[in-house]
Amino acid sequence: MLLTKLSEAFLRSAAYERRFLAKNPWDLSMVLWIPLLTVLLIWWIFSQTQITDLPIGVIDQDNSPVANTAVRYLEASPTLTVKQLYYSQADAEAAILQRDIYAVVIIPEDFSRNILSNKPSPLILQVNAQYGTHSGIIQTAVQTVASTLSAGVEIKRLVKQGVASSQVMTAYSPISIQRISLFNAATNYQQFLASTVIPALLHILAMVVGATTIGRELRDKNIGRWYRFISIKDITLTDSAKSPRTISLSVLLFGLLGKYFWPILAYSSWSALTLWFVTANQSISLMSLLTVYIGLLCLMILSFWLGAIFTLNTFSLRMGLSTTGFISAPSYAFAGVTFPYIAISDSAQYWSNALPLTHYLKLHIAQLQMQAPIAISVPIVYGLALATIIAMLLTALLTKRALAHPERWGAR
Repeated sequence: MLLTKLSEAFLRSAAYERRFLAKNPWDLSMVLWIPLLTVLLIWWIFSQTQITDLPIGVIDQDNSPVANTAVRYLEASPTLTVKQLYYSQADAEAAILQRDIYAVVIIPEDFSRNILSNKPSPLILQVNAQYGTHSGIIQTAVQTVASTLSAGVEIKRLVKQGVASSQVMTAYSPISIQRISLFNAATNYQQFLASTVIPALLHILAMVVGATTIGRELRDKNIGRWYRFISIKDITLTDSAKSPRTISLSVLLFGLLGKYFWPILAYSSWSALTLWFVTANQSISLMSLLTVYIGLLCLMILSFWLGAIFTLNTFSLRMGLSTTGFISAPSYAFAGVTFPYIAISDSAQYWSNALPLTHYLKLHIAQLQMQAPIAISVPIVYGLALATIIAMLLTALLTKRALAHPERWGAR
């Protein structure tokens, strides 16, 4: 009997929400089209997986064969393109300010003379360090060009001095670095950024959907309407303007599950689409993929409940949306993907650890990018699942409180 009541509550609530979504295109788009377009747009933005041909300028004050070689080496670098040769520093700085170029390499007028005289002969790099990714790539590429050019000059000098060819490299550089990239060796920005940005954006959208789904009913003073549709014999109702006198928490819980059934179904599909994009060109074990999907699904459902909790707690859709924006929008910055987690302050680390996105991205990166053992990530899945259950129960309790206080409905 109880199972029948619960299933009836779920089905009637889901049917009510389906009719509402069919009549309200904006709410439907938040469930269907906006998250789908978000996934496709982000993946399209990062369709070029590696950064290449960053535009730089060159000021050649030396005009020597060595300087021309340096320019050719810069142009040959896959991550750089020499967009223009400038004749004044003012023109180059203006181009940097207009973002026509991101850096300028200055070859001093005594460049080749100092090389022939065995004196220091630096290339001067002026780079727009405001763009951290661009700046790091340009500095690495220019440093590589300078090292290659310097090695060629020094090797020629040693050969002329009579050093044997077999000893030239050792004599020039007795200590070298052997760099081994353990993960994402190709610096695939689709794997590094896009695969983590999309879950972060879906997290934001899911929290907004969670807040608006229950918040619009508080605003419009009809939060009890769908619950009356799932009323059963042990619930005594007053007139249509009031809430139920006796509220069954279990029936209410299944009613909420029905109410959020369509968003959960839709966002589970977008989560699967995201992981399909991420793993299309990778060899990922089925268990790792399943673990990540369960974690992402828990994150989405938890996001719905959190949005609902923030709205129900304040009896205000506006305050609920403000709180969801305050918490979810900057959460990616605290997740340790673009800025090292260990480098942020202790208080910021506490805040980061309280955000569910941080823990999901740890799971995501460990399994899909580092291919770590599943045992490392299982506790995160358990934690997200437990947080989802607790948030669901809290949402039901806050909804029960809201139904019992119709005088507080209608806040914007």
